[in-house]
Amino acid sequence: MAKKVKTLVKLQIKGGEATPAPPVGTALGPHGIQIAEFCKQFNDRTKDRRGEVVPALMTIYEDRSFDFILKTAPVPEMLKKAAGIQKGSGKPLAEKVGTVTKAQIREIAEKKMPDLNCHTIESAMSQVEGTARQMGLTVV
Repeated sequence: MAKKVKTLVKLQIKGGEATPAPPVGTALGPHGIQIAEFCKQFNDRTKDRRGEVVPALMTIYEDRSFDFILKTAPVPEMLKKAAGIQKGSGKPLAEKVGTVTKAQIREIAEKKMPDLNCHTIESAMSQVEGTARQMGLTVV
């Protein structure tokens, strides 16, 4: 018989750098699971993605056991890396902070496709382009 799900928790942690300190501890502590065990498993599974923000969807069960699924990095993080910038613009319509090419947009869309809510690569590219524009990036 399947375990009864208590809750779902979404986390965004840098790969290989999970610690019981906040934000991990504060997000998982109220659910009564072993935070150190989660950190160990997360760090083992993300050691090849060190320094990259890795979203994790965690399922916590009634018996205080858990499992989690790792997702691809968020689109803004991929765009910042592609454009070589530290952060997006505070005024995206007035101040442009960098540029990305259509080829980079397509590459990001292909990587992110399993996590996006679309069926074609063109619609995925459109979503990534919209995110780029809202960050103050110019698409060439």
